[in-house]
Amino acid sequence: MKKIIAAALLVVAGVFAGPAAAQAYVPSTSVTVQGNVAAGGTINVTIVNGSFIAGESVSFAVTGEGRVTLAAVETTTLVKTADANGSARVAVTLPTTARGSYALTATGLTSGNVATAALTVVAADGTPAAGSNNAGGLAFTGSTVPTLVIWAAAGALMLGIALMVVVTLQRRARNNA
Repeated sequence: MKKIIAAALLVVAGVFAGPAAAQAYVPSTSVTVQGNVAAGGTINVTIVNGSFIAGESVSFAVTGEGRVTLAAVETTTLVKTADANGSARVAVTLPTTARGSYALTATGLTSGNVATAALTVVAADGTPAAGSNNAGGLAFTGSTVPTLVIWAAAGALMLGIALMVVVTLQRRARNNA
């Protein structure tokens, strides 16, 4: 009986502890990114009014390849204060060797609200990525094989497996008879 009561208490504690520990996320539509998301470029990231508590300390962190400059300081983290409307802003300068994706996360240190922005670096000169056969766009990374051919090959493979199973079952039945 004690084990059942203990298990029930653990379930109740789990049900109420999960939502209490969850962080509030700011909708992605509340985060705006303005500027040149290119190597060496500067981007202004703004989290709209009401996302944080007025005057709250907001921790900004950027993850990606290399160190970035946040509000004139070369670092990957920075703490700023939200304005009277609960909005926060930061200027991010990417390194000149930047490539790939960077993620900016702003966390309200009092409210626990979290806002995120994904920054995908494009070539500074606007040229296609290396290995691209596309004259003015992104590199082609797909396949030229039609989907019907792929499905037909998968069907033929499944048919072959089914045929082998049937032949094996018939052979066993013949040997056991």
